[in-house]
Amino acid sequence: MTASTGIAATHLNGLTIHSWSGLGIKDTLTDKDLAKLRRKFYYRKRFARTKVLIIDEISMLHAHQLDIVNRICKSFKQPLLPFGGLQVILCGDFFQLPPVTKENTKAKFVTESFSWQEMRPKICYLDEQYRQKDNEMTKILNAIRENEVNERIFDLILARENKNIATTSIKPTRLYTHNANVDAINNLELQKIKEKSIAYQMYAKGNKKLIEVLKKSCLAPERLILKKGAMVMFVKNNFDRGYVNGTLGRVTGFDENKLPIVKAFSGKIIIASPETWAIEDNDEVLASVSQIPLRFAWAITVHKSQGMTLDAAEIDLSKSFEFGMGYVALSRVRTLKGIKLLGINEIALEVNPEIYELDKELQKISRDNAKEISKMGWLEKRKRQKKFVKKFNFYNNESNREKF
Repeated sequence: MTASTGIAATHLNGLTIHSWSGLGIKDTLTDKDLAKLRRKFYYRKRFARTKVLIIDEISMLHAHQLDIVNRICKSFKQPLLPFGGLQVILCGDFFQLPPVTKENTKAKFVTESFSWQEMRPKICYLDEQYRQKDNEMTKILNAIRENEVNERIFDLILARENKNIATTSIKPTRLYTHNANVDAINNLELQKIKEKSIAYQMYAKGNKKLIEVLKKSCLAPERLILKKGAMVMFVKNNFDRGYVNGTLGRVTGFDENKLPIVKAFSGKIIIASPETWAIEDNDEVLASVSQIPLRFAWAITVHKSQGMTLDAAEIDLSKSFEFGMGYVALSRVRTLKGIKLLGINEIALEVNPEIYELDKELQKISRDNAKEISKMGWLEKRKRQKKFVKKFNFYNNESNREKF
């Protein structure tokens, strides 16, 4: 079980697809990279044991990244079959945020990948949701998806503008569209804490240009200043130690080595020791940075919130710049009364026209599939199931590899 983001992976108790496949932070995969992966015993063992690959939050995975994962799977399994013969289950909502891209470049969803065409997936459109039990909230979210946000729907949302949230037990998480706002809030909250601060400086070595790449991609600040009581988020996956990129918690103190002790919201106590991010080539480390894998979390970006469920949130959508931002931010919260709206602009509630059309197509294919299944008798269903399992097991039997 994998996901395109660290936060989503934790809900599945799984890995990110980047970590599971060996893709990591790379944006391309050379023949040398692939050969290096194949030499690693734990990857060979992982692929040998895997028959079903689940990828959640598929909307945030780039088309070319899915193609790379497809290529990696083929190299470890059956080279002439999509994903090497693995059964692949892609889950997600394309109305949510698209893959993060560099400036002035257009995001390509996985439906535009070569792999999507090759695998010819069966579409099963899920139409039940379990986060919201509030009818008004459900109406708002459905209206956004159907591109039918009228004056009545907009008024429902605006009714929460600057309204206090009726709870004293929960400190609302603040969601912003830009990192600058998040950083300002987090720094202000840190100053309010009247505790001794401890600073951690990032250590770097290697090629200077590659170091800059690592500093931008690892999300850990170059200089991290922590105090007891600070609300924090882990920014690296370490499944052995019980955290992933997105794990939230609070600093409860420091150990004898002055390392922060974090109580995660799950209740787990974690000592946050330095982690290393590196860029390697042919087993040679070209550049690396080391830092405590934490950043502040009084406020987080809408991008980081995707996959979370919040009881209460203060949401500022006044600077929305991407389709899906308003939908993601609002849909994190269980009820409309759990929202304090700090601001909103026109693009916040807009949906990507291409995704709107894609969604209609996926719904139609799903309905056609459902009709086909409903027409089958019980014996025909059992026959097809057995045929599928038999073929599936054949593809995943290592002794049959040479036949392809």
